[in-house]
Amino acid sequence: SRLGHPDLALRCFQEAIKISYFTGDLLNRGRIQYRIAEFYYTANQPDSSLHYARLAFANGEKVSQKTIVLDASSLMVKLYKANSNLDSAFYYQEVAMATKDSVYGREKFQQLQLLTLTQQQRQQQLREKQVQLQRIGFISALAVFLLIALLLWRNNRQQQHTNRTLNLKNEQIETQRSTLDRTLTELRGTQAQLIQKEKMASLGELTAGIAHEIQNPLNFVNNFSEVSVELVSELEEERQKPIRDAELEAELLGDLTQNLQKITHHGQRASLIVKGMLEHSRTSTGEKVPTDLNALADEYLRLAYHGLRAKDNTFNAELKTDFDPALGLVDVVPQDIGRVLLNLFNNAFYAVSQKQKQSPNHYEPTVSVSTKRENGQVEISVRDNGLGIPEAVKQKIFQPFFTTKPTGQGTGLGLSLSYDIVTKGHGGTLVVESADSQGAEFVIMLPKP
Repeated sequence: SRLGHPDLALRCFQEAIKISYFTGDLLNRGRIQYRIAEFYYTANQPDSSLHYARLAFANGEKVSQKTIVLDASSLMVKLYKANSNLDSAFYYQEVAMATKDSVYGREKFQQLQLLTLTQQQRQQQLREKQVQLQRIGFISALAVFLLIALLLWRNNRQQQHTNRTLNLKNEQIETQRSTLDRTLTELRGTQAQLIQKEKMASLGELTAGIAHEIQNPLNFVNNFSEVSVELVSELEEERQKPIRDAELEAELLGDLTQNLQKITHHGQRASLIVKGMLEHSRTSTGEKVPTDLNALADEYLRLAYHGLRAKDNTFNAELKTDFDPALGLVDVVPQDIGRVLLNLFNNAFYAVSQKQKQSPNHYEPTVSVSTKRENGQVEISVRDNGLGIPEAVKQKIFQPFFTTKPTGQGTGLGLSLSYDIVTKGHGGTLVVESADSQGAEFVIMLPKP
């Protein structure tokens, strides 16, 4: 304002008022409002000046800031006189005079003298305390220095003792190193044998997980079988009574039917797990043949979609394909690659169907597949816009028997088998890119001779 930039000054005043509302600073808000009132008075805008003068006066009274009250009331006297509102001008003239006497009167001068004397006494006390603190600080620093010196001397002695002990242990370790090297060589040989027996080795390492997976459906089968035996006994007793209860018999038969359905369901569950185990352990003997991957991917995409539609006819999804017409034939085992694609498609449709159940409005399930040549390799991409895969799950997603699906909806072997088929069976790579709630993309890279 003093530099002669009124517009910039007004913007700064208005920004300062916003900050005062954010911080609850009534004191500075009143001062700023008086400055704006002065601005508009100078700009010959009396209405705006009077508005901000009233605000400054009110805030000055709230925080008991008499200088603001005095300045604002004095300005309003000028404004009301100019507006011929003599009653208001007279009222604020009295307020201004009373405030001025309160601020600049003799009593106020005596209070100011007393305050000055008190402040001088406090400063003297602070100087004395400062001298004391400096002395205490010097003594403390000296004590700390001595303590650090003592600790360094002690640590040096301990370090020397530790070094002697380590030298003795190093000699013992050297004598054992040759034995450890031989043991490591034997372990590497064993590891090489395990790698040669791919799926049997992984199956052997997963014995505990397999037992746990099979135990659940077997427990259900045993429990429902025992309950079914009891229901049959109750039914036989009811049939031997002279007066039979038809409703009870129907209820017992209904319960028995449900139990048998549960037994069948969990028996199939156990059978699927065993089948998955056998597939995981079986070494593929299929020969690679030139295969049209575009047709293969399209076929299994439709197969997976219609398979899911057969189970849930309310499910719909958009299928997108982007096949490279110049891809040509690729040497693969079509049955194995087809199983990989079918597994990826099933997982993608499951992800979008679950997301559709959680957010049915304005969500369009989409599964897409594309093929192309990339740096001398063949790339197959399967993408969905489903629930996505959290970072913690991505680290385990290719481990055998790891699954995020509910019990009974997956053996946890699909992605593990797919990974083995792509990497070990075809010398390619299988990676996943995903973010939680943002969908997932599985990318297969196969070498193309």
